[in-house]
Amino acid sequence: MFKALLVNKDDAGYTATLQDLDDNSLPAGDVTVKVQYSTLNYKDAMAITGRGPVVRKFPMVPGIDFAGIVEQSDNPNYAPGDLVLLNGWGVGETHWGGLASRARVNGDWLIPIPSGITAEQAMAIGTAGYTAMLCVIALERNGVTPSSGPVLVTGANGGVGSFAIALLNKLGYEVVASTGRPQEFRYLKALGASEIIDRNELSSPGKPLAKERWIGVVDSVGSHTLVNACASTQYGGVVAACGLAQGMDFPATVAPFILRGVTLVGIDSVMLSREKRIKAWDRLAQLVDPEQLKQITRKVSLTQIGQLAQELLAGEVRGRIVVEV
Repeated sequence: MFKALLVNKDDAGYTATLQDLDDNSLPAGDVTVKVQYSTLNYKDAMAITGRGPVVRKFPMVPGIDFAGIVEQSDNPNYAPGDLVLLNGWGVGETHWGGLASRARVNGDWLIPIPSGITAEQAMAIGTAGYTAMLCVIALERNGVTPSSGPVLVTGANGGVGSFAIALLNKLGYEVVASTGRPQEFRYLKALGASEIIDRNELSSPGKPLAKERWIGVVDSVGSHTLVNACASTQYGGVVAACGLAQGMDFPATVAPFILRGVTLVGIDSVMLSREKRIKAWDRLAQLVDPEQLKQITRKVSLTQIGQLAQELLAGEVRGRIVVEV
């Protein structure tokens, strides 16, 4: 038997309940993992509350991340006792995820936990930190360096935003953080933001082109915020788009792209190749400060997830939530 948060949808409505389940109920897979830690991400919160069409198959155990110990394996890459982590691959959407004390998955979705970090630290980083790292790599790959100019980070108090600020600061970039929570200025400064702007500067419809302000952008917000971030990007700058907290729409013009040569890079953390995942996680293991990680992270139990999901969707949670399963 194992504990799991199970979401279901039937004639009685949408439910998310903590249950004891039999191992025989686990889905198909060639590796079984004893889950030690999982996380609560924006996508997980939508899955738990039913506020978004995240879950494609019911019943479902949500949780797009997990880290733990291999218990049983028919995959040649893993043996019992190996420490592994998983991000994405439709886990928590079409395949049972990490908000349970046991998971069974396709072993090709797993990667080893990098040396130098624990399972708990891996989940403190989670999809949010991994996605932020992919955004930074995209900026670097397209020629943005610390000497090029400042980099804007939207949704700065969220998981991706918090990690993006910390990683960029560690690499020597000047960071401009956009937030709607002025009470968190001290937190953002501690992460490494050199300038903080009100998100209202970016969240409403704006001009096709605005004053050039930054050479790079890490955006987890989408909609008008992403449009205005592009409109204020300097000539030849790069915008990495990885989220949709404000909306999935992109009510933009082509002006920044054809008049200023701005590059818009889409960041997908779900289906990325195993090789690229490992490279991103190796960078994270080198760059993330364990003490700073503690500042970003809050550890909770499975019983607290329901309320926290509501708070996360309301924009009342900062940093990362690690679930001790």
